[in-house]
Formats: sequence, structure tokens, C-alpha cells
Amino acid sequence: MRHLHMSLAALGLLAFLAITNPVAAQTSGNASPGSGGPSASAIMESVYNRPKPSDTTALLTMTMVDSKNRERVRSLKQLSASFGTADKKIMEFQSPADVRGTSFMNWSYADTSRSDDQWIYLPALKRVKRISSGGKGDSFMGSDFSYDDLGERHPDKDEHRIIGNDKIGGEECWVIESKPRDSSYSYSRTVSWISKTAPIGFRRDYYDKRDQLLKTLVIQQTQVIDGFLMITQTEMHNVQNDHRTKMSFTSLEVNKGIREELFAERTMTKGL
Repeated sequence: MRHLHMSLAALGLLAFLAITNPVAAQTSGNASPGSGGPSASAIMESVYNRPKPSDTTALLTMTMVDSKNRERVRSLKQLSASFGTADKKIMEFQSPADVRGTSFMNWSYADTSRSDDQWIYLPALKRVKRISSGGKGDSFMGSDFSYDDLGERHPDKDEHRIIGNDKIGGEECWVIESKPRDSSYSYSRTVSWISKTAPIGFRRDYYDKRDQLLKTLVIQQTQVIDGFLMITQTEMHNVQNDHRTKMSFTSLEVNKGIREELFAERTMTKGL
């Protein structure tokens, strides 16, 4: 399944950006009035379906900064891979000691009628817990990313429209608003800044259920590895409490032949 989560999270957060494959011009659907350009849905589909490596491994440093600039730093290892109709990811905390061994796993599906399956393992409880649909809006381990943000979201789950044009770092961008078709989603809407020259997102704003800006995700640094422009640094800023979570990726490797059987509860309990 060749697709990427548009949270840019990282977790996809933890996305990969193709350096070719520009957005194809399409005029049907929800194009901006009089523009003759691609529709918002076509743009979001292009980002979602861009090529990516079959698997990746990385080390991740998560730095959480509160409103008084006090920092908490956590180190993780991450594996992710695509297997036919499912994308799978597993993350394990390596430090500090109070979270060491905690792990998280996400399975996303090509079938848009299926929600992501998610699990977390807490060593103190010595058991794997499935994340319920009602808990996916909760904070992931005290960070500014929710469990929802760590999964994959198919663009067909939202209605999209182009609401403007803007520049980020000199790059011309479409500004696209996405509203969920399902009211149970964690956010009332999101707004994304997508490059006009390639299927790449630079920023995403998330709005809470009261339609107030909740947080902003920004891509801060990328690196080309084996022909893929990969995100190596992001920041999620919760503007309502002025808390930030920075994600930095190192030791990135792609297409190493990760086995599907690694993405299992046994790996979560035994460790990567």
C-alpha cells in the first residue's frame, strides 16, 4: 500500500516525501474558483499516494518543552513497513528509565471503512492494551501528538476544499481545508499547506471541537536518503497551552527487508 499519513507526523509524523511525481493537473471536483487547477481532493490524494520506501528504521528523539521552556527528552526506536493492504509501525522507548520498554504499535488499512488498530505496552502493567476509538484523541505519552496523529488517515475520510494560496520558505503552496465526514474524529477540521510543485506538505493546523486552533505541525528539516526526501525534524506546537513537542530522526535506513512478523504483540513485550 503506497500511501502516507497527512499528519506529516511525523508520527507520519513519520512521513516520506517523494522528490519527483508532481501533482497532476485535474480540474474536476473542488478546484478553486476560476483557477483551472487541480481539485483539493486530487491534491490530497496525490500526497497520500506518493511513492515511499517499503520499510524504514530510525532512531527518534522526542523533546517536550513547556510554556516555561522546561524540557523533557525521550529516545525511541521505530520500525515501519508496508505489506499489501496494511501499513504497520512499531515504536519503543529506550530512555529515560521511567518509560524504557514502553512500546506502541499501529496498523493502518487501505480499506477506508476500517479504523486503525493501535496497541500500547506498559512494562509496569506487563500487558498490551488496545487503544479504544474513544481514546485515540488522547495525548501520546505526554506529547503534543495524539494517538490519532500517529496513525494513517485516508483523504476519502474528509471533505477538502482550497481556501487560499500562500508561501512557505519561498515555496508556493495551496492552503487546503479538510473536514471529517465522521463527527467522532478528534478534530473539527485541519488546514494544510501543500506545495504546488510536488506532493509535499509543509504545515498543518488542527482545530478542536469548538473550531478553535489547537495546534500546528511544521516540517523543519529534511534529508535525501536513497532518492527519498525524508522528514528528519518536526515540531508540533499546542497554541492553547504553549507546549511543544519536537521530533528529530537519525540513523534512518530504508528498504532493509523488515519482516511482517515483527509487528506483533510479542515484539512489544520482548523489545526491538
